[in-house]
Amino acid sequence: MEAGLLLIHLFIGAALVAHGTQKLFGWLGGYGIEGTGGYLKSFGLQHGSLLALAAGSSELIGGLLFAAGFLTPLASALIAATMLVAARTDHAGKGFWIYNGGNEYVLTVAAVVIGLAFNGPGPWSLDAALDLNLDGLTWGLGALAAAAISAASVLALFRKPRASVCPVVLDGLCVAGAVGSEDQQLEA
Repeated sequence: MEAGLLLIHLFIGAALVAHGTQKLFGWLGGYGIEGTGGYLKSFGLQHGSLLALAAGSSELIGGLLFAAGFLTPLASALIAATMLVAARTDHAGKGFWIYNGGNEYVLTVAAVVIGLAFNGPGPWSLDAALDLNLDGLTWGLGALAAAAISAASVLALFRKPRASVCPVVLDGLCVAGAVGSEDQQLEA
């Protein structure tokens, strides 16, 4: 059991470190902050470079912490928040399966890391070596809540408002089926 937990931590952590270095430094075939920032803008996120820095840092730092089994709930929250944002932006509307660009992969990563925030990293970890008891229901729920709140905050603050769609306009006002803010509806 210990070897299995270590394998999960090392593999998931290393994969996230690699993703983080792609976003931050352009390593391993990545595009760096500017390229990743442009990509994030392409699916409706504002301040792409800032978000590329945040996502890359979350993946790099979260991945390093997760691989080491150190401060596992914090590592899990950092990773899961980034995966939840990806599920609602880059992978949104593409179904579940990754072969169609869906959110299967990012949701699986989020579930694994949050699951280990509940269970803990196991005895072969820095948390165990330092006698940090950061596992159980409270720590798992805390990591899940932190990830969900962080992801929701990023989406609320940085996602561009959707364009207004109004099938019925009367005297310049949308009267049926509007999507968007009131200001957008008045412009219709």
